[in-house]
Amino acid sequence: MTSYSGEILTRLELDAKEILARYPQPRSALLPLLHLVQSEEGCVTAAGVEFCARQLDLTAAEVSAVATFYSMYRRTPTGDYLVGVCTNALCAVMGGDAILSRLRDELGIEPGHTTPDGAVTLEHVECNAACDYAPVVMVNWEFFDNQTPDTATELVTTLRAGGTPIPVRGAPPCTFRETERILAGFADPRSGAVDAGAPGDATLAGLRVARERGLTAPGNPTERTGDLP
Repeated sequence: MTSYSGEILTRLELDAKEILARYPQPRSALLPLLHLVQSEEGCVTAAGVEFCARQLDLTAAEVSAVATFYSMYRRTPTGDYLVGVCTNALCAVMGGDAILSRLRDELGIEPGHTTPDGAVTLEHVECNAACDYAPVVMVNWEFFDNQTPDTATELVTTLRAGGTPIPVRGAPPCTFRETERILAGFADPRSGAVDAGAPGDATLAGLRVARERGLTAPGNPTERTGDLP
């Protein structure tokens, strides 16, 4: 899409006005505005770039430079659920590669592509930043921990059937476009619906071992005798 219809443009302008009001410097609103336009079409299109540029008095090139720098901004339409499989070091060792291979076969698509029904976009992710629960799969940025090829297959099957899988922590995933509105700074309709609870045992394992061994973190180097500032 190279331009928005009048109805869409009016709606986006109202949302953009609310976003811009949060920032003393308008340019600071670029990232949430990109999430806003991505919520419209499932990716950042030429129309979205032009819209953001006009709102912030930037050039399309300046907006595109940001949109293409961050991987969270999509260049091609995204399905209802963006399923990211981590295959970085620990997840790979624990089975991430096997999960990605199984999902490629199950969905019949390569990473970066979307199923014909538009339900799932499969993504190969370098790191989901949850190594203590490896291997990890993310669905629209919600964590699904300690996955196996079988559980990951069940996960995408549930998504394609219109079900709502429940993660061990965090809220049930909403659609990608709904997620993008939340990331743009609008109210999360799921707020309060799920208690994320305390950190899990795997997250606290290192702290527990340190306490058992009487280990403490070093102080500020500048405060220790003999250390250079």
